[in-house]
Formats: sequence, C-alpha cells, structure tokens
Amino acid sequence: MGTWDVGPFDNDTAADFCCDLDEVAAGEREGIVRGALTRVIDTVDYLEAPESEVAVAAAALVAAQCLEGEPADPVYGPDVVLPDLTGLRDLARHALDRVMTEPFELMELWAESGGAPWRANVRQLQNVLLPQPPGEQLSLI
Repeated sequence: MGTWDVGPFDNDTAADFCCDLDEVAAGEREGIVRGALTRVIDTVDYLEAPESEVAVAAAALVAAQCLEGEPADPVYGPDVVLPDLTGLRDLARHALDRVMTEPFELMELWAESGGAPWRANVRQLQNVLLPQPPGEQLSLI
C-alpha cells in the first residue's frame, strides 16, 4: 500500500486519480468523479482497496466544495479547477458509507497499522457531506 498518511489524498492511488483529473478535458471531470463514486456504491462483493481509495478522494473533492469542507490537498490533489461537484453530495456520502461497510480490503489494510485516524477522517468527510439547510454557499477549490 503506497500510503504515507491518513488523509484522502495521502496514497498513490488517490494521487494518480487526481493526476487523471488534471489530464482530461474540463467537461469530463464531473463524470470521472461521479464514476468513481458510483463504482464503489455498485460493488456488492468484496471491495478492493484501490477503488475505495479513489472513492474517498472523489468524496473529498465533493466535500471540499461544501461550506465546512477542507480544501483539496495542494500537493496531491488536482491542479485544475473542478466544476461544481456539490450535486454529487449524496452520492459521495453513499460511497463513503460503502467504503466503511464490509467486506472491504482497505479497512483490513488499515487494521494492520492502526486505522482509527483514517476512520476518523472518513467520518469527518461523511459529516461535511450531510445535507445542509438551504442557502449554503459554495466554496471553490
């Protein structure tokens, strides 16, 4: 596992996902984020770590545009401006729910090295993605 910390962009797979976003046309970026989230939600069997890592990064990109969200990682996050992803808020939350539901490889890998901080980061993302009252303002990445 090429992971150096517990944040959503702190692994090779998430960093590669963000590089992929940098390389595609602007009009394709929302679809790529949506696809990453949908693939995880649609997985009914064992969820592999790479798909989970990409989904967590995609959900973090959505959360970054929410009022209480933290900006994407300036080093490993995308370098390009992303479209408004807040319409994917529910999808991102459901993807994180799936990432935290067995059977899944990523939690097994984190259990080997102490997964509590990683789980806390995912729960924080889930909280940011909860529905907000009308009038929430978009914060740009």
